[in-house]
Parts: sequence; structure tokens; C-alpha cells
Amino acid sequence: MDIIKAALLPHLLEIIGILLASLIGWAANAARSKWGIDIEARHREALHSALLNGARLALERGLGGQAAVSEILKHVQISVPDAVIGLDAGTEVLGNLAQAKLREVAQGAGGIQKLEAALKELSARRG
Repeated sequence: MDIIKAALLPHLLEIIGILLASLIGWAANAARSKWGIDIEARHREALHSALLNGARLALERGLGGQAAVSEILKHVQISVPDAVIGLDAGTEVLGNLAQAKLREVAQGAGGIQKLEAALKELSARRG
């Protein structure tokens, strides 16, 4: 009987080790998924808020076109660098978002004609 116990004990310990490792892996994956989603949502919200504030700031300073977009992107980099890194947002995506927020703010402020001229100028420069 002792021989059987001695022969089975290492295998039983291996099985328990595999089950514990699986349980720990599952728990870690579930936690990462839950907290990762929450963190991403907070980054997204922070980024859009910074873009909106940057657009308001640019229009208040009388900027248009590329100068306004640059000002918005500068504001975003200063105010929410973790969100930019966390979302892995590229320069082109951020530029498009900045233009959209600029358009949104300008429509709300009644300055759509000035903005359209600035965006046409920006498009002409890009090619």
C-alpha cells in the first residue's frame, strides 16, 4: 500500500499543480479583461474631453487650419499623455479626431464658415 501511495503521490501533486495553475491563469485573465476594459473606457473619455477642450482653446485663440489642429494635439499630449499611450492612438487618428472636434466646437460657436475655410486650407496643404 505504501508503494502505491509513493508511486501515485508525485502524479497527484502534478495534477493539483496543473489545476491550480489553470485556476490562477483564468482568474488573472478575467481580472485583466475587466480592469482593461475599465481603463480603456477612462482613457477614451479623457482623450475626447482633452480634444474638445483643445478645440475650444484653439478657437478662442483665433486659430484655424493646421495651427488649430496643432494646438489641439499639443493640448492632448500635455493633458492626457497616458490616454494617448494607453489607446495607442496614432498621429493620423489624433489629427482626424482633432479636426472633428474642431468642427463640432465651431458649429456650436457659430463659426462654421471660418472653420470651413481653414479646413480647406489644411486640405490644400496636404495635397
